[in-house]
Amino acid sequence: MSADDQAFLDVLSSIPNDVKRYSVEVADFIDKNIEQVADIIRESLAASPYVPDVLRPRLPPPTPPVLQLPATALEKVQDWISRHKFLTSFIVVVTGTVAYRTYRSSCRLRKTRRARRGTTGGRMDVVVIAGSPALPLTRSLSLDMERKGFVVYIVCNSREDEVMVERLSRPDIQPLTIDITNPPSAGNAIERFAQYLQSPHSAVPRGKRYHTSLKAVMLIPSLNYQTSPIATIPPSSFADLFNTHLLQPILTIQAFLPLLTARLGPAEKFTPPKVLVFTPSIISSINPPFHAPEATVCSALSAFTEVLAAELCPLAIPVTHVQLGTFDFAGFTPSWNHRGEQHGAHHGLLPAPEGLDTNSWPDSARHAYAKNYLSQSGSAISTGTIRGMRGSSLRDLHNAVFDVIDGSNTSGVVRIGLGASVYGFVGRFVPRGLVAWMMGIRKVDELATWQSSSYNSPRSAGSDNGETSHESFIAVPLEQVSADAHVWKEA
Repeated sequence: MSADDQAFLDVLSSIPNDVKRYSVEVADFIDKNIEQVADIIRESLAASPYVPDVLRPRLPPPTPPVLQLPATALEKVQDWISRHKFLTSFIVVVTGTVAYRTYRSSCRLRKTRRARRGTTGGRMDVVVIAGSPALPLTRSLSLDMERKGFVVYIVCNSREDEVMVERLSRPDIQPLTIDITNPPSAGNAIERFAQYLQSPHSAVPRGKRYHTSLKAVMLIPSLNYQTSPIATIPPSSFADLFNTHLLQPILTIQAFLPLLTARLGPAEKFTPPKVLVFTPSIISSINPPFHAPEATVCSALSAFTEVLAAELCPLAIPVTHVQLGTFDFAGFTPSWNHRGEQHGAHHGLLPAPEGLDTNSWPDSARHAYAKNYLSQSGSAISTGTIRGMRGSSLRDLHNAVFDVIDGSNTSGVVRIGLGASVYGFVGRFVPRGLVAWMMGIRKVDELATWQSSSYNSPRSAGSDNGETSHESFIAVPLEQVSADAHVWKEA
């Protein structure tokens, strides 16, 4: 059989299969549509008026309508969630975060915070607060630490500071006189304090004796700063500022370093003391105009704290930088100072000025800075407050400090107080131009004309009739000190 014959036979054999497939498709199509066609014809005949009633087909009764029940609240919620999945996820995350933080906060509030006691009830833990007794923050922390069972020593530089500590009338809050400007005297004071820590104590006569241990040294620099344009601040004011606000805290920590790095108790019971450095953080976070003194000093103290932490980390001595927001010091300030808190005085430490006097500035400085200075002085950002809010409770600060001392909080930086975290975020992520605009800083178009004869520099502001001003600089005293003056020596 030839190839052509075989191909013809294959075609003939496939014809029945094709016919069967096409017939099945036609039958399926008729089955699916014949009923629909019959219904259409039946409805057309029933609606035609010319068809006799005998021949008119009867339509089936209409299908009763399905009763739609109202959706339940659960069904509505499920439907809304299915249509807003992204928003639902965001709400769940925010709600979970708030619930977690609320739970942690409630746990911290319920935590019992008490210092150790001896078997006879004597106080065993000692803390040192290196801050002026005139500061409400120093008084607040010292009273709270004493109430929690610590023996508190406040570093005093003068007899007036000792009198202020004695006025607290607390037997466990004692002055610790250290003259940091005299290294030999400061070394002797630290030596006597170390001997006190190493000596056994007894809470009652002939009772069981125990040793005290140094738990923490808290450094509280001065929190009050001048606000003024840089051009109007005399050089002597900068020198005095760096001496009192920057150099003095550094020398204080330097005087305590031999004590911090020496083991004063048995090795099995010795725990290294902790160092806490307190600085205001609102102004230093955003560095606004006309706050050069505070921004400079706080930035320098922050850098110093980081270096100190890096040096003491190998010695297992923790260093914590406590960045402060705004607190309500109503119970630690006189009545005339409450107005200062409402107007944004930092931490309620000084009364608000009655007026911002720019008339004493030189004409060139007044034309260049006065308008913006007055505008930013009244803005909420520059004062570090939120209108209508007095500040955080001191209880939050006290709890945070205790958690650092007992080791519950091991963070190197602790932000506490109203505005501390918010302004930190603003300083890191918000453009500086936008921050300045929100503070009321605007472009100055009119400047004073240069006049050489009327120019008064900050140094020559007090000169008259050609007399040279003898305004002195406050310099750091350079004393001939031996190389090991600050080195701790075992007795």
